[in-house]
Amino acid sequence: MKQEAKEILWQCLWLIVAAVVAALGLHIFVYPADFAPSGIDGVATMLYELTGFNAGYYNLIINLPLLVLAWFILKRKYVIYTITNTILVSLLLIVFEKIELYQYIPERGSLISPVFAGVLLGIRAGLMFKIGGSTGGVDVVACIISKKSSYPYIEKLVSLFCYTIIAISIFVYKDLTCILLAVVQTFVYEKMTAFVLRDSRNAIECRIITKHPNEIREELLYKLKHGATIVESKGMYTEEDNYMIFTVINIRQIAEFTNIIKKYSDTFIYYDEVTGLLSNFRFDKQNKREF
Repeated sequence: MKQEAKEILWQCLWLIVAAVVAALGLHIFVYPADFAPSGIDGVATMLYELTGFNAGYYNLIINLPLLVLAWFILKRKYVIYTITNTILVSLLLIVFEKIELYQYIPERGSLISPVFAGVLLGIRAGLMFKIGGSTGGVDVVACIISKKSSYPYIEKLVSLFCYTIIAISIFVYKDLTCILLAVVQTFVYEKMTAFVLRDSRNAIECRIITKHPNEIREELLYKLKHGATIVESKGMYTEEDNYMIFTVINIRQIAEFTNIIKKYSDTFIYYDEVTGLLSNFRFDKQNKREF
């Protein structure tokens, strides 16, 4: 119970950090730069540009009806975290305008604003996804559609909606530059979101097809100090019996690993970077256990 409370406390802390980072990104880099980011943030930004009414209010007006609907369809934790983040971001945007917080005024066509806006908004998205919430708007709609139907192209639908918002922004800013800046911001945003969601450890997944499982097993366990899983396999063309070994190693061990495999000329390997990793993956020599 104590561990669960500690985890919830950390999640609440990240939720607050995500809200502050997003509000700073929007207030400092987006609103003075004459472009609209993708998603509901972009809609609120365009309405702010057209009316002069703080975007924080529009953020609430657009998101709250969606989140009320989501309350009856999606997981309560997801909705609570998303509502809380939405309210915090909106309130911060209103406060920042009231206190006249610094805004970065870029030169025309400068990429500084969309790049830094993409970084900050991407951090917000990554943190919210990581704790089990979202940034609201399009993400909520996507989750509701996924929950209620088996529509297979939901990601494409979301992307289409986001880029449609970007395209519409030309009628607000009346300049092609706004679209180019928004595309840059969206690209950086997606990369930063993926970066935050990645595990902090650099690991490589390896798959080995070999006739020497026992020899390679010894090398993996006692030289690289990693466990592995071995399954029987058969070559499709030769129909010869083989073994396939699955293991995960540290990225710095690639050279040592390939040198081990080179000892066995009839062994085939391929490996790729792991985007996520949970728990330990080292072999405990003393207790003879794999993690």
